[in-house]
Amino acid sequence: MPTAKKPRTPKAIDHLISILDLEPLEQNLFRGRGPKEGWQRVYGGQVLGQALVAAVRTVPEERVAHSMHGYFLLPGDPTQPIIYEVERVRDGGSFSTRRVKAIQHGRVMFFTSVSFQKAEDSFDHQSEMPNVPGPEDLPSEKELRERLLKHLPDHIRSYWERERPIEMRPVDVSRYLDRENRTPVQYIWMRANGTLPKAFPVQQCVLAYASDFTLLDTALIAHGKLLFDRDIQLASLDHALWFHRPFRADQWLLYAQDSPSAHGARALCRGSVYTREGVLVASVAQEGLMRKRTTSYMVS
Repeated sequence: MPTAKKPRTPKAIDHLISILDLEPLEQNLFRGRGPKEGWQRVYGGQVLGQALVAAVRTVPEERVAHSMHGYFLLPGDPTQPIIYEVERVRDGGSFSTRRVKAIQHGRVMFFTSVSFQKAEDSFDHQSEMPNVPGPEDLPSEKELRERLLKHLPDHIRSYWERERPIEMRPVDVSRYLDRENRTPVQYIWMRANGTLPKAFPVQQCVLAYASDFTLLDTALIAHGKLLFDRDIQLASLDHALWFHRPFRADQWLLYAQDSPSAHGARALCRGSVYTREGVLVASVAQEGLMRKRTTSYMVS
């Protein structure tokens, strides 16, 4: 009797695609769930990606999202689903506008406006991609884990040991090994950790998900701090994302980031996303909370 094949363990990218596939409840109303990974709050990129999915599902296929601007109002509860309510603000001759509210426990915890446009030909220019090593010239995540994990605290190590839906290859990892204050700039190659469906809105929603991962972290470089340090409090306050040109999120993209300002417990961070060929496909901006914690507020 042949041995039964073991069921394939779902990959992290499969799980991401599943949580982006919202459940329709009623016209303009959707329900999203989150990963069961013990997070203390909902990851902002999850909300960005799901809100964009909700908006996409209310516009004709020929209209493509070109910008979204959102505000994070309350921390999300990872044990509860999120309800997404879409308002059809306007459908013009070329553009459509949608407003999406993310609701938990009867309160709006995030809202965003998303603009869509029919394809048009017109002027074309872009900034040049920074000259950095390609992803094949950098250590893989597996090699980075082997090199860095022994130097990291337990709570950071447990995060890096998990398989993640987005593979990232930082151009410079030396900041994880010392605490020098540096210019707040970083370059990260990223791509989905598996093949995605071909539909362009899927590529956009996955990029929206990934765009929140390391952006606020860039501001910490100026202060010799790391994302999981327990004497700081970090949270996304707002997030803006512009889609310029077609791309695939399961192919390598360079995320070039900088932070021009931090003041008043807020930091501003910016990002430009390029293909391997140097095509600028998206721009990102985010202001986030970056607050010093006193020992009385530190968590274990």
